[in-house]
Amino acid sequence: MSTHPSHSSRRRAAPAPAMALYEQVKDFIARRIQQGLWRTGDRLPSENELVSQFGISRMTVNRALRELVQQGRIVRVAGVGSFVAEDRPQSTLLQIANLASEIRQRGHDYRCDLLAVERVPATLEVAAALELRTGASVFHSLCIHREDGVPVQLEDRHVNPRQVPGFAAQDFARMPPSEYLVRNVPFDQIEHVVDAVMPGARQAALLEMSPQEPCLLLTRRTWSRAVPITVVRCLHPATRYRLGSRFRADGNPLAG
Repeated sequence: MSTHPSHSSRRRAAPAPAMALYEQVKDFIARRIQQGLWRTGDRLPSENELVSQFGISRMTVNRALRELVQQGRIVRVAGVGSFVAEDRPQSTLLQIANLASEIRQRGHDYRCDLLAVERVPATLEVAAALELRTGASVFHSLCIHREDGVPVQLEDRHVNPRQVPGFAAQDFARMPPSEYLVRNVPFDQIEHVVDAVMPGARQAALLEMSPQEPCLLLTRRTWSRAVPITVVRCLHPATRYRLGSRFRADGNPLAG
């Protein structure tokens, strides 16, 4: 009997390349930070513990920790250990803001009205933003965020199902899509673009505003290891919302 592989086995697609070992360590730590399992100031497992847990070299673990330091996720103290870095939510322009928390911190009531969660074919614009082919199936959600009952943001989001396969199955009545993604899907790049625009008729109706009033449009994309996760268009009535930031020349936030 021939021992040569069959034609069908030779045609079988090669498995996708595994995540690099140091990336596995980074992903493990970043995911727990974003899920709130490790909070600001918490001490991380030591290098030796991570070496034992992952069965990899100390050099590999060290690379993962160095890159997390460079990304501002952790701090390392010589002879003491590694710790979760302090959050630096400099502004809605420089970080992903938690709109619900901002509103509640002002002592106001927050509500999110979920209008749609569906699977749709990607338009040319969405496909380009998510680096997919036009017509590829993507998740879509549409939300209205309210402050004391008044609409302050229309959130129109598309999500790459390869990165977040369970997106449409979530209970967004309990946690809005933006908060769910930040807590559960590690990201390492953010892009923000702000435009002054006039709302469309439907957008104005959803925001309960005149179509003659201007809006601020914040378009955000996030990536994980160079693969797009989501693109979201957040439309704000200009008379009800401001986007801004204040920070030092070195990029660090000002105290207070």
